[in-house]
This record gives sequence, C-alpha cells and structure tokens, in this order.
Amino acid sequence: MNQFLATTPFDLYELTLFQLVADTGSFTRAAEKAGLTQSAITRQIRGMEDRLGVALFERTTRRVCLTRTGQLLREKSNTILNAANELLEDVQRTLGKLPPTLRVGVARSIGLAYLPGYFFAFQRRHPEVQLQVTHQTSHEILTSLEAGNLDAGLVCPPPRLPPSLKVTHRFADEFVAIAPPQFSLAPDVASVTMKQLKKLFADQRWLLIDRQGFTGRRLNHWLRAQGWLIEPAMELDGFDVIVNLVSLGLGVSLVPHRVLALYGNRRIVRRLAIQPRFSRELAVVVRRNRVTPEPLRSFVESVLF
Repeated sequence: MNQFLATTPFDLYELTLFQLVADTGSFTRAAEKAGLTQSAITRQIRGMEDRLGVALFERTTRRVCLTRTGQLLREKSNTILNAANELLEDVQRTLGKLPPTLRVGVARSIGLAYLPGYFFAFQRRHPEVQLQVTHQTSHEILTSLEAGNLDAGLVCPPPRLPPSLKVTHRFADEFVAIAPPQFSLAPDVASVTMKQLKKLFADQRWLLIDRQGFTGRRLNHWLRAQGWLIEPAMELDGFDVIVNLVSLGLGVSLVPHRVLALYGNRRIVRRLAIQPRFSRELAVVVRRNRVTPEPLRSFVESVLF
C-alpha cells in the first residue's frame, strides 16, 4: 500500500484539473475556472502524462482534444470524482455542517407557471432540504444528470434516453395558439381548426420556441405534418418571454396552455384552442440507482402536475 501511494500517477486534485480541461476543451478556460495560471495547469497535466507514460490530450494551435486514453480516463474518472463528492457531502452532513441538498435542473422551455407543482409540496414537507435549481436546455440537463452533477431533471425528453437515466413521471402538455390582445377576433371564438388558424394568422409575424431544442423540433415536425411551413421572425428558448412579446403586439405563437396560468384572468393575450391538438411530453428524469437516496425519493413522490 505504501508503495502504491508513493508511485500513484495522479491524485483527486489532478484528476479534477484533468476533467476541467476535458470539459472546457481549453487549458486557458480550465485555468480560469480553477483559479490557476495556464502554465500551472499545463504542468499538472504534463506531470500526469509523464507518470502514466501516455498522452491524454492532442494539442494543436486551435484546440485541445482527448486521446483515446484520455477519453477512457474521462469516462472512468466521472465515477471516482462523483463518489468522492458524495462521500464528502455525507461526512459533512453527518457532522451537521451541511444541510441536505437536492440539485434539480429545469429546462428553459418549461415556464415559470410549472414550478409550484414541482416544488411546493416537497418544500412544505421538507423545509430543511436546500434546493439548488439550474435553468438549462434539456440536452444540458441530461448530460449533467449522466455526469452526476444533478439529482433530477425536469425536461422535454428525447425519443431515447441514455441507458444510465430513467423517467419517474410523464406529463402531456397541450399547446394553444396566442395572439396580441388587440388582435381582431370575435369575442366568442375560443377554438379553431388548423385551416382557420392558417387564415387568421396568414400575415402575422411568428415567435416560436427554438427549433434546436427537443420541444422546438417536435413542434416544427408537427406543423410540417399539417402542411404548414413557418419561418419565424424570432426563435426564443423560453415560453414566458414569448408570451410577453406576443402581449406587446410583436407577433403570434403556439405555447403550452399551462404557461398562461401565470397570468390569471388578465387578458394580456388572446388564446385559441386548436384542432387537431399538439402536445409535448414533459418528464422527471433521474439516474438509474439501485436505491434512490433521500431527499430525491421524497421529491419524486411529491411532484404534482
């Protein structure tokens, strides 16, 4: 054991620096995050490579890429670093220095009106738990879940999840058409067919959710299936912003009907149910653990939608 400790090619500190370079693809950016100089982090990585006897990165004038060995080390080191972090948190929690923490990622395409259903009941039952909530794309949240940087994600999931993840809840989220409050429309009109909607919105500017995201791709595919090719004036990554821009008269849109619940009875937009209906799927996603730890189990059981 003493011989191993004396000859081990790297420690957790160096492994963390290696992960930073791998994640950022840059010695400069990794050094900034670590609070080191570029030369210092370069020396650390070169020391690892010298002791291992292999190159971990391919360096060019433009970019830094992982070698095959580097890719293997990155994949395996995620487990080591996550286990070390969890061990440290468990020790600190046992000593009473750290409150229970739940790290949750919420997709940017999920509006603010959804959040009470995700958090309210849980926080009432477990006020001692500290929630760390991040706002990212669904793709970024799934990547963070895989890496162990999040405990749960609220996302519009892709058709296939990575094998290491699973869905605990699924929700159908129906869309409606919205227009500015001054839009010319009979007061009693609350529902339209797609043919009618095309005629009503023929000359309008469209504000749509970003087509690069999971929700945007599905909505775009559905519109094409209806024979409607829309080139939006603006693409945005959040529905709350879209609703507010429509209320200002900047265009029309299709949004989840639950997003509008945040605005109560204020008629900031005109809303129309559409036939046929379009809905996306929202899901709570977690890692596939044999035993779901607290407070994650309580959070999953408390979700309302």
